[in-house]
Amino acid sequence: MKVLVTGAAGFIGSTLSLKLLARGDVVVGIDNLNDYYDVNLKLARLERLRAHKNFRFLKLDIADKPAMEALFSTEKFQKVMHLAAQAGVRYSITHPHAYIDSNIVGFLNVLEGCRHHNVEHLAYASSSSIYGANTNMPFSIHHNVDHPVSLYAASKKANELMAHTYSHLYRLPTTGLRFFTVYGPWGRPDMSLFLFTRSILEGKPIDVFNFGNHRRDFTYIDDIVEGVIRVIDKPAQPNIGWAGETPDPGTSTAPYRVYNIGNNSPVHLLTFIETLEQCLGKTAIKNLLPLQLGDVPDTYADVSDLVNDLDYKPDTLLADGIQRFVEWYKDFYRINS
Repeated sequence: MKVLVTGAAGFIGSTLSLKLLARGDVVVGIDNLNDYYDVNLKLARLERLRAHKNFRFLKLDIADKPAMEALFSTEKFQKVMHLAAQAGVRYSITHPHAYIDSNIVGFLNVLEGCRHHNVEHLAYASSSSIYGANTNMPFSIHHNVDHPVSLYAASKKANELMAHTYSHLYRLPTTGLRFFTVYGPWGRPDMSLFLFTRSILEGKPIDVFNFGNHRRDFTYIDDIVEGVIRVIDKPAQPNIGWAGETPDPGTSTAPYRVYNIGNNSPVHLLTFIETLEQCLGKTAIKNLLPLQLGDVPDTYADVSDLVNDLDYKPDTLLADGIQRFVEWYKDFYRINS
């Protein structure tokens, strides 16, 4: 099938595109290649894709309405996996307008493209950040998520609301994926594993927020991509048992779904760091700091709906995933130690 992958130069987007190409799909990837983090890493990810005859890349900003209209009109996609977004909780504190431009205006352009060009299924990236001030663990898609604590999280909540509206009004099947702390080879330089690895290897201190008392549901990239592909292949269906008297936030009478994709096994941040130290053979110098503005202490995914509906549950062990990242990092940056 012909699939549009937005954010194709990103961590998840590039890995997903490779998997889709490997099974014979035609992939059109778009990305604006902004400088939120090292553009050279994004270009290196794209180089892995360019060797495939069924892959085409277009440098395009999803917030560009005329360009997006032309893209959908010309290409006639069957499925869309929307991953392009302005990422980062902390960046949203200092650069709020970037989140409206990309995550709200850009998402509207994707929805409109899907609506007007008979796309069979729109899957899109949401985030575990959407759970915000919730403390009832594990986080379930059936929980209310009306209390985000960052603009990034609010923009992802808005995406789910916008998607539901289009599913309701136009019967466009949409599925939102709440990713839980994705890590692995080719990862983002602004994420903790990348930052910690670089600093430990350089003998520099690492900033450990919330004094190391965070818990995160770290989820390996290959597990994420397997879940994404299963979602793409199964367009959302209406829940015939949905009732307005007791509304379920995770489903609808419209062809709308959201899923958590997490490891279902939260890890203390200090344990995470200890595992990384073992893989690197070096000890971290820890700079213990309080909880950051906009951050949440813990994440823990209830993935029972993913298991029940798609017969899938992430299962990569943390030590294995970190070891693979370390090996990739040393190879990519030509580190011999």
